[in-house]
Amino acid sequence: MTDSSTAGTLRLPPRVHVGFGARAQLLHTLPDGTQRVLAVIDPFLTSSPLWIELQTSLEAHGVRVHVYSDIRPELPVDSLTAAADAAATLGVQAIIAAGGGSALDAAKLVALLVTHGGPLSRFYGENLVPGAVLPVVALPTTAGTGSEVTPVAVVSDPRRHMKVGISSPHLIPAAALVDPELTLAAPASVTAFAGVDALVHAVESFTAADLRSAWSDELPVFTGRNALTSALALEAAGRIRAWLPTAVREPGNRRAREEMAIGSLQAGIAFGPTGTHLSHALQYPIGAATGTPHGLGTGLLLPYVVDAVRDDAATAERIGDLGDAMGVGADPDAVIAALSDLNDAIGVPPSLRDLGIEREQLPQIAELALESRRLVGIAPVPAEAELLQEVLESAFAGTLALRRTA
Repeated sequence: MTDSSTAGTLRLPPRVHVGFGARAQLLHTLPDGTQRVLAVIDPFLTSSPLWIELQTSLEAHGVRVHVYSDIRPELPVDSLTAAADAAATLGVQAIIAAGGGSALDAAKLVALLVTHGGPLSRFYGENLVPGAVLPVVALPTTAGTGSEVTPVAVVSDPRRHMKVGISSPHLIPAAALVDPELTLAAPASVTAFAGVDALVHAVESFTAADLRSAWSDELPVFTGRNALTSALALEAAGRIRAWLPTAVREPGNRRAREEMAIGSLQAGIAFGPTGTHLSHALQYPIGAATGTPHGLGTGLLLPYVVDAVRDDAATAERIGDLGDAMGVGADPDAVIAALSDLNDAIGVPPSLRDLGIEREQLPQIAELALESRRLVGIAPVPAEAELLQEVLESAFAGTLALRRTA
């Protein structure tokens, strides 16, 4: 690839719709001739009038819907294998995914297993899915994960110390229907943690390293800094900072829900080809150790990560661009303060101690994070154990001890 300012990659569903009422496109985004589908949905949706309306409409048009709602936290491998076996027996032709990030990731992995068989472990990592999977139509009920447009799904394997990612362009859904109406019932904590994770996606996508590769080679799933996604990441960061506190404080505010749906989608489109970095690498072992939500961890870590990478001149400039987009100015101190203030406003605690982490755990967390080579490799500065330990020490203390003068 050439300079990241002029090179880029986009990988998206063939159809993406966003806005109130977008769910009405569900029938029209299924493959022609579909007669039988598996609906992988969050348990709370099964009795929701919105889901009942969708299922009734599909069945009225001759599409038989089989509902699978045993979506377990952290997506244990065995539960996905059982779901895939059921889907294969039913002979479904497509999968509908409706719910938060876990439901969407589960649907992607079920589609993978139905098509290519298991065990799932043979696909851990990047570019190991051999071909297309069963079509997935994704309807997110949270504004945060971006899974409806991304090439990655995350699973819990009891043999591992943290979650494992499967990344492949073949996992990108066939369609994404982002309807803010589906997010209105999300509790404040879910809105907060999903929303701040979307902000992390935007910030880490925009500050990703420039990963150079020849066009003639097989591209990595996450290609680093990207000319086609930078503007989306900036717009997402500004939109989310402006509207997330309102969405948390006023869950029925339709404008805030709409803005967050768009911002999360933009952030997902941005990080889908670029990737994320240190907040995510560190959260995986922290989440495994504490059982806390993914977005809670990444959101808490983000100010400390931004502070840690600001000494690099090019990254400091990009942090300034983010500050301008968020309306706080280009001074890195102001950007970091704005990120901390946003966390305060939506209920994200300032310290890893608040999550139950003990100081003696920090070295192991840093070492485990280094095993996420894809994530640490996308960081804009060399990410050795010492740097990760510094981030963790600051986040443990709950103070921006790494703050420097740019």
